[in-house]
Amino acid sequence: MTRKVCIVTGGGRGIGAAVAREMHARGYALVLMSPSDSCETLAAELGGVARRGVAQSAEDLKALVDLAMSTYGRIDSVLNHTGHPPKGDLLSIPDEGWMLAHDMILASVIRMARLVTPVMEQQKGGSIVNITTYASHEPSLWFPASCTYRAAVSTFTKLYSDRYGPSNIRMNCLAPGFTDSLDVARYGELAALKRIGTVQEQAKAAAFLLTDDGSYVTGQTLRVDGGLTRSV
Repeated sequence: MTRKVCIVTGGGRGIGAAVAREMHARGYALVLMSPSDSCETLAAELGGVARRGVAQSAEDLKALVDLAMSTYGRIDSVLNHTGHPPKGDLLSIPDEGWMLAHDMILASVIRMARLVTPVMEQQKGGSIVNITTYASHEPSLWFPASCTYRAAVSTFTKLYSDRYGPSNIRMNCLAPGFTDSLDVARYGELAALKRIGTVQEQAKAAAFLLTDDGSYVTGQTLRVDGGLTRSV
């Protein structure tokens, strides 16, 4: 049986690294990217391959997909995960900050989809998961650019799932709440569970969507926020 392959951007630390470990435990070969050598270190540990790069670079994304195909000849799952764009008071963020957020968060998902969809169509299936945020449902002035563009990712995800569902290609979003990949313990009391989440909890939810465990789930945003958001 051919081993399945998972691409993870932002795969050097935090949620991305946790997802890489979870997918490795489920038998997937890994292709990782991050801005630093952390992706290379993790790939060496888990028997995968890696390339340094950033999600906002179309050239880096293409090189990552090319690496996956030249190494393994297939792509079954993709986790689109990127860092945080500039923060600030709503109207104080300059155009350059908004454009960076566009490229990091929304354009990276669209570009990756263009690259991997033909591969998945040929394979007759695949799964893509986009890491967004709880604040795409309940926008927060703490993260204006992030929640604006991550909400747009949820809309694109709906459109993509309609277009490529007939090809058995699924796309979903995972919307984390406050998680221990960042220094956010002080916000734990805001959640119904009265604590922040762990990267391992986010990884298990992501793996559900990335693998056949979530085979009838597409076009959805799964909130893994400990009950932080209250909207129905």
